Amino acid sequence: MCGIIGYIGGREAFPILLEGLKRLEYRGYDSAGVSIINSKIDSVKRKGRIKELEDSFIPGSLGIAHTRWATHGVPNEVNAHPHFSGKLSIVHNGIIENFHALKELLVMDGFKFVSDTDSEVLAHLISKFYDKNLEDAVVKALDLVEGTFGLAVIREGERKIVVAKRSSPLVIGVGDNEMFLASDVTAILKHTRKVVFLKDDDVAVITHDGFSVKNLSGEVSDSEIREIQWDISEIEKKGFKHFMLKEIFEQPESLKTLLSGRLKKDLIKLTVDLPVKLRRIVITACGTSWHSALIGKYLIERICEIPVEVDYASEFRYRDSLLSKNDLFIVISQSGETADTLAALKEAKGRGCKTLGIINVVGSSISRGVDSGIFLHAGPEIGVASTKAFTSQVTSLILLALFLKQEGGLKVHSRIISELVRLPELVAETLKNESIREIAMEFKDNSNFLYLGRGINFPVALEGALKLKEISYAHAEGYPAAEMKHGPIALIDEKMPVVFVATKNKLSKKILSNMQEVKARNGRIIAVVNDASSVKDLADFVIEVPETLNELAPVINVIPLQLLAYHIADLRGLDVDKPRNLAKSVTVE
Repeated sequence: MCGIIGYIGGREAFPILLEGLKRLEYRGYDSAGVSIINSKIDSVKRKGRIKELEDSFIPGSLGIAHTRWATHGVPNEVNAHPHFSGKLSIVHNGIIENFHALKELLVMDGFKFVSDTDSEVLAHLISKFYDKNLEDAVVKALDLVEGTFGLAVIREGERKIVVAKRSSPLVIGVGDNEMFLASDVTAILKHTRKVVFLKDDDVAVITHDGFSVKNLSGEVSDSEIREIQWDISEIEKKGFKHFMLKEIFEQPESLKTLLSGRLKKDLIKLTVDLPVKLRRIVITACGTSWHSALIGKYLIERICEIPVEVDYASEFRYRDSLLSKNDLFIVISQSGETADTLAALKEAKGRGCKTLGIINVVGSSISRGVDSGIFLHAGPEIGVASTKAFTSQVTSLILLALFLKQEGGLKVHSRIISELVRLPELVAETLKNESIREIAMEFKDNSNFLYLGRGINFPVALEGALKLKEISYAHAEGYPAAEMKHGPIALIDEKMPVVFVATKNKLSKKILSNMQEVKARNGRIIAVVNDASSVKDLADFVIEVPETLNELAPVINVIPLQLLAYHIADLRGLDVDKPRNLAKSVTVE
């Protein structure tokens, strides 16, 4: 959500900044802009895509650039970043919560506002405090700010970029006599693997030959340089039409990587810091990660008999949660930067809970804030709609459930271990199904869908519906199949496709009864099953998937739902990787 990139060095900044912005397109945006210092600040801003900037080259070797996702003010050139005040220019990610009060004070001081954004307040506030020292002005301004920020500031006559961070990611890239700045390492990885992840309330001064970092109190802050291990080729499409399709087909490999080194005969190898007396587990997450958390609840309660609560992170932070030091608090986030999940983590740490993160991005805010973590190592996920991260999250929760059982002194059943080893192979087999695009052709023009499942497959139905909503803009709802009678059944007629996740488990007979209810009302059934013959008289379309243990089935069953959503969106001619109004990393509340 919003993207920042900056450059200072000996090369022309403009092409580096534009290339970096394109690497950040997956985060979601509605406008873009660039500011570059030569003898003075020159800037260009456009509503729409980054390509609108390509014919507006600005010379100079120091600059900042931004992609905006609208929060305050409609998407247009005036509200696009960078923003200006006097001789300085800023780009900002985040939300300034007290901007109305600050704006009133600045207007009284004679500052004139041209945009509807909260970010313009920062430009004028820094300008107000400027007295020949840019970093001091930034610190004084931020001392008055309530809210979140990833901020970069440049000023005419100063050969530096001043940056600051609070609850919005920023990373410094260290080059050879040149330096980079970005909100995501993917934007600068082509140029350097050496990076510094800034911490909350860090303020950094970046010059062409180095950087310094202090916190807002003026104390020197730790600024360890880390080396990124993955390569820029991992974020290329590699012949696939879309990143989302590439990432769906990467799942056998991402699962293999996740499991590597964590399974040893009948032992689960994890490093998890547990409470001395584990009473219960609380999991918070948002969106797709919340669906994986629901599956985790089923797995942990079934395998370990430990009570589990699952909360939307956005709701958890505002309710009176009864946490204690005997609770394990788990946060799940692909990006590791989700604002609501970060806020929930801080709440739990304040209550003395042991915290565990299930995250994909090493060095992210959540990865640095938890007591211990399970890294997915799924590689970069560029498509906004999460796919390989979801299956890796679910598999991580399977591993965690088995680990907790093991830590309780109980033996882990060897059948589960052997099936886990086979999981990447089963996913690869599922991906060979070529009938899903044909089914998508049949339903590409439908506006409404129902997704139904029972038990551990109910969250899979939720995830299938979410994927379709996100990228095809069709209305889709996921329900427990038995709940259909309590309202949704009124929607069913010959125009309503109903997707059943109906693989073999102890509820199979019951879900067949639910299919009968849909069939009796002329609903059109798409069934995900292990054996097509089991639904031959009920389903209009069948997607067969390999059979596995019920505990592992969600990883297999979600694959055809990902592909169904992808193909429907693609057949509609939509931008699958960058669906409207959505962002990959939601860094505002």
